[in-house]
Amino acid sequence: MSAQQQYDQIGEAYEGFKALPLEQYVVVPSFLALVGDVAGKSVLDLASGTGFYSREFKRRGAADVLGIDVSGEMVSVSQQLEERDPLGVRYEVGDVAELRPLAQRFDIGLAVQLLNYAQDIATTERMCRNAHRSLKPGGEFFLLNQSPDFRFDGPTPEKYGFLSVPTGQEAETGPQVRTTALLDPPVSFVANRPRREVYEKSLEAAGFSEVAWVPLTVTEAGLREFGADFWADFHANPPLEMLRCRA
Repeated sequence: MSAQQQYDQIGEAYEGFKALPLEQYVVVPSFLALVGDVAGKSVLDLASGTGFYSREFKRRGAADVLGIDVSGEMVSVSQQLEERDPLGVRYEVGDVAELRPLAQRFDIGLAVQLLNYAQDIATTERMCRNAHRSLKPGGEFFLLNQSPDFRFDGPTPEKYGFLSVPTGQEAETGPQVRTTALLDPPVSFVANRPRREVYEKSLEAAGFSEVAWVPLTVTEAGLREFGADFWADFHANPPLEMLRCRA
């Protein structure tokens, strides 16, 4: 099943991910902190899903935000949320691997769980080239991905709201993984876990420089809510990792 088909089925349930402990106390605050101040800047959100980060950065002062997702259902949910709470965010359906030339170049690019849906290295590089082409020279590109070093036989992120298990299939970029968000009912999707060098070489081949990996951190609020011991499995086997680079 393609990424488009998977996310068409998930639809608005995707919004529920943000209430799970891993997202609420680790992923969202870490990614927002990585991107930093967006006041007055233009933001391109690739694989925008239901528009969570698109909306959040518009609220934080971004001058212009465009969200693009391969799933028509996800974009429909984004547009409905925009209608309920108008922020001025634009959305459109698009495949980043076949991204149309955009009318403008953006200061900042986002890619949350994007490159893991490329089925091969050529598609990964094409996605990166299309992102690079869409950013201003010197613009920053921020990515969030499953950690290439996540150990399937190590501590799991189950207590934080997620499970990741290999399907037994292998793509050119790395093992295929089924990730389940432990909602009611649970929501699962299948993607790949690219090797570290796949990310690095694809971004560099596309023209990005200053490629750097950045770990996620647990917030003080997460420590207060659950205690330090609760997060031991996360620290022992981080399920996610971020990247930053420059066009």
